[in-house]
Amino acid sequence: MRSLIFIVVLFSASQSWAASPIVRDGRTLQLAEVTYRLDGIDAPEFDQICIDEHADTWACGVAARDQLASLIGGHQVHCEDLGADVGYRKRHIGICTVEGETVSLNQLLVRKGYALNSEPSAKGRFKDDEAAAKDKRLGLWKGCFVTPQEFRRRRKDGVLLGGSCRTDKDREIRDVLFPDHPAMPSGCSIKAKLAIRARVTGNVGIYQMQGCRNYPALTKPDRWFCSEEDAQAAGFRRAYNCRANAGRPK
Repeated sequence: MRSLIFIVVLFSASQSWAASPIVRDGRTLQLAEVTYRLDGIDAPEFDQICIDEHADTWACGVAARDQLASLIGGHQVHCEDLGADVGYRKRHIGICTVEGETVSLNQLLVRKGYALNSEPSAKGRFKDDEAAAKDKRLGLWKGCFVTPQEFRRRRKDGVLLGGSCRTDKDREIRDVLFPDHPAMPSGCSIKAKLAIRARVTGNVGIYQMQGCRNYPALTKPDRWFCSEEDAQAAGFRRAYNCRANAGRPK
């Protein structure tokens, strides 16, 4: 019986290795059939916009995704599975490390300024890494941004972070960070809208895909997503008048 348990455990562990993980965003990657959210950190949403050190807009969510992909660089990745994500149980929480490295991807992203320490405790694992990135104005810290959590909730009155935030341009900066017409990231055509009525089902809003009846009418989406899984993981549900096969190839 012990040998059988050992074989099962060994097989499960081997499934956490992948040579070509799929990077979904700055804090989410997929190994084989399991999608992991990196534990202890938060990174910009894929459709999030920030301001750089020259006061120009830049797609910081895309940059965070690309930074994670660059850190992996085609090497094998191992994720310590910490169990299902409470917020979206189809995904797991993980501490992921590139083969041959001793520092986790979780920590490296914070260290390079493309993610924030998400642990509220003053003893958060990556507090020192975040402080160092802030002092050196690395990644997000070189410009001006809001936390990913406030971006998700469209908290326009939240704290502005970064080394290039100008108090005399406060309103203009917030208008840039929360545009009325957010641009669609390449290949991410799912529109989402925050909606109070969605809270009845425990969601924060609804999403529409190409092929949904009201897709053209949703001209001012709050968010854009690349897949239904990403939209659902962010707390959005499909619009009730949207067919199950909408947006899928015929």
